[in-house]
Amino acid sequence: MNTSLHKGLSFARRMYVPRTVGLSIGFFTVAAALYPLQPPGWVWAALVLHGYAWSHLAYLLAKRSKKPYAAERRNLIYDSLLGGFWAGAMGLNPLPAVTTLSMMAMNNIAAGGPRLFLVGCIAQLTGALLGVSLLTPALFPAVTQLQVYACLPMLVIYPLAIGLVCYRVALQLSQSKKTLEKLSTTDSLTGLMNHGAWKDLLAVEFNNCQTLNRQNSVALIDIDHFKTINDTYGHIIGDNVLKQLSGVLSAGLRETDLAGRYGGDEFCVILPDTTLTQATDILERLRRTVHEHTHSALPDLRLSLSIGIAPYASHLTDAGMWLHEADMALYDAKSTGRNRVTSAKPGVRACEALSPELE
Repeated sequence: MNTSLHKGLSFARRMYVPRTVGLSIGFFTVAAALYPLQPPGWVWAALVLHGYAWSHLAYLLAKRSKKPYAAERRNLIYDSLLGGFWAGAMGLNPLPAVTTLSMMAMNNIAAGGPRLFLVGCIAQLTGALLGVSLLTPALFPAVTQLQVYACLPMLVIYPLAIGLVCYRVALQLSQSKKTLEKLSTTDSLTGLMNHGAWKDLLAVEFNNCQTLNRQNSVALIDIDHFKTINDTYGHIIGDNVLKQLSGVLSAGLRETDLAGRYGGDEFCVILPDTTLTQATDILERLRRTVHEHTHSALPDLRLSLSIGIAPYASHLTDAGMWLHEADMALYDAKSTGRNRVTSAKPGVRACEALSPELE
């Protein structure tokens, strides 16, 4: 089912409930106003059909249309036209007419905004002129107590139905927004945070460390010889390796740790409220878990990780410098034999971080 068709059917379903509720209780509002005028039998038959059959017919028309959204908007204009007709047929009786027309106008503006509201007003005026000219009732009759009571359900129940529909739409929009936000911050392959979202959090954590004097560590993780894995076993196996590592990260880290995919075969972790010793212990356990794991389908495939850790320190001027120290630690881990956890050397790296040759 294409997107526009799905949206159109969803729109028609949303309008079905308030239309059904509004017409069924609006029947009594209009009937109370028509009764003193003693209209012909066909008017009563038309009122019954409109009140209890039109909502179902309107939904079927929209459902079977190739363009259900446009069909439902036409149905809303028909609603306004027919509502105007009944207002005219009752001689523009002040309370029932205003109740009927205002409820339909509220429906139009909730469903289609100002434009549909204006089109609906024109349709209501057209219908009212048609009703007056066709039935020639006495205009502006006095409002009876029965008519007041007949309007009360419309004034109370119908706005609740409209409010319920708007509430459901608001919930759907909120859920859609959350889904889009998650997609925009999540790596599609691993399900971890993507590069941009993780770096945004790194900046937040850096500011927290500066202002709150918190202990914190950041780590970069690289899968050793990942290109060889792709070349030997293929990219599908390579993708599976990345997924498995993301699962190990999620299971092996604490709930407060913030893991992401930095890019390619490189992962990144922020470990809040963690000393360098604690961070090293956590990531060393992670390294051993990955190294000792055996792939059931490929027992000869062994994985190892090179990990660089940089603790927060007062000499760091920004989050980029902090990340650079973790990168330099990762470089040390790979250049000294791989499959190991190496921590940054702040005294040496503070000057190197400013060197353009290391960018």
